Amino acid sequence: MSDYDVILLIEQPFTLIDATNVRSLHEDIEDPVLYHVMLPVEDPSARVESAMGTLATGEVLATPAVTVGDPELEGLRKELLDACRAGVTSTVGAIESAGGRATGAPVTSDPISALIAKVAEVDAREVIILTRPHVVSEFFHVDWTSRARRKLGVPVLHLLEHENFDEQAGEGEGISGF
Repeated sequence: MSDYDVILLIEQPFTLIDATNVRSLHEDIEDPVLYHVMLPVEDPSARVESAMGTLATGEVLATPAVTVGDPELEGLRKELLDACRAGVTSTVGAIESAGGRATGAPVTSDPISALIAKVAEVDAREVIILTRPHVVSEFFHVDWTSRARRKLGVPVLHLLEHENFDEQAGEGEGISGF
């Protein structure tokens, strides 16, 4: 009996409730389900630019140049990678606590490119993308889910964090809340 491989592309670590909800989606699958957790590492340059944008408070300020090899930036990059590894470990642990089997790794490249490669590597049967709402990117269809649907030949389910299944509407995009 082969595994029913499910790729989970997530923005933040799962709680036990998240893991239990995702596991409930596969209760009727006869083959053993194996979840592959993918958690992208936050980009430290984007974090610096975002922080500077917040500080501008309406004034036009140039974003400072971020140089490769900058010790502070490299320290931040290592800190973010360590945090991502811990998030993957806790998510795998949550899935296992909910009775599932899981493996996972941080994603250090473009999340959709990494997702496409992982789907091909494990011959995944489906993909679940769990994110916070991203109104602008979803409107222009450049969000993870829209990009993945254009490139993959497997079902892609998009769940939003912080909504339970009773609050989920669907609306043609798969389940829209988590």
